[in-house]
Amino acid sequence: MAENKTKETSDSIPAYLKTIKDSSKAKEFEAFIKLLGKHTGLKPKMWGTAIVGFGSYHYKYESGREGDAPLIGLSPRATSIVLYLCGTKDKPELLKKLGKHKLSGGCVHVQKLEDIDTPTLLKLVDNSIKVTQKLYPTKK
Repeated sequence: MAENKTKETSDSIPAYLKTIKDSSKAKEFEAFIKLLGKHTGLKPKMWGTAIVGFGSYHYKYESGREGDAPLIGLSPRATSIVLYLCGTKDKPELLKKLGKHKLSGGCVHVQKLEDIDTPTLLKLVDNSIKVTQKLYPTKK
């Protein structure tokens, strides 16, 4: 089985921010990192080369594939900032209140923090963490 490409690294988030060519997107991305870090109480870490993640969980699929992933993640892509959240499709009432966004799979695409309702985003973040931890409980 192929090894996962997206793994937690010790790479510097400030160094990564400097690689984002669009300075307004870099500032916006940094604002999202600060907001999510403050809200979750989790330290942001780099995952792979372009994802900032908060927390982690271990998954194992029926196929035997397993690995670790961030509880929530985000990445500045070419056309948007992508938030990697679980369970968003199950929360249409929150998505209606979120503001300007696009949804694809488990990803919420946004442009700017000011385009969305922050309390609604934080409810989606809390839901994502809850859903993920229910699906993949931490074994003691």
